[in-house]
Amino acid sequence: MSRRCDLTGKAVQVGHKVSHSNRKTKTRFLPNLCNVTLISEALGRSVRLRVTAHALRSVEHRGGLDAFLVKASADELSSNALTLKRAIEKKHAEAVAA
Repeated sequence: MSRRCDLTGKAVQVGHKVSHSNRKTKTRFLPNLCNVTLISEALGRSVRLRVTAHALRSVEHRGGLDAFLVKASADELSSNALTLKRAIEKKHAEAVAA
């Protein structure tokens, strides 16, 4: 399982740890990933995702999973989140047509 956020696409970053004597050693900066269960109002079910703590705050700020996925661009979402986004857009289109 890759260390990548399902919603924002944030992944492991590589950099240098710099000592007081200015020696540089390579280090990996890992994202703060959390396994969460989010509820989709449009689909009427819960969804398990692996997201960063920052993305979780963004989801709450935008008003839920549905609003976050509708506004998010497709290139940064994982395949699982992209299928959710398409299903939510389909449900919204059916609701507008009815």
